[in-house]
Amino acid sequence: MFDRLMTLGFETTMLVVESQQVIALRLMRLAAGGPGAVHESQRMVVEKAVAAVESGARLAVGQDPGVILRSYRRKVQANRRRLSAGAALEYSRA
Repeated sequence: MFDRLMTLGFETTMLVVESQQVIALRLMRLAAGGPGAVHESQRMVVEKAVAAVESGARLAVGQDPGVILRSYRRKVQANRRRLSAGAALEYSRA
């Protein structure tokens, strides 16, 4: 039981850290303006809505919160990789 709580705590902490990185990368993209900013803001809103519905549905059917958290964390990690690659590309063009 304690191990499970520690794992859940670690996963939650990592989700917070990775989410902050995504927020910073998105803010840079939005601050740059242009079509990329518009696309990113629209994508962000859609992703949030989909994630809320998916998480709510999973909780409603009794799925383990740790599984839900790991799934959400994978999505955040994918966004971080995508935005980091885009930031490196934009930086090299400047």
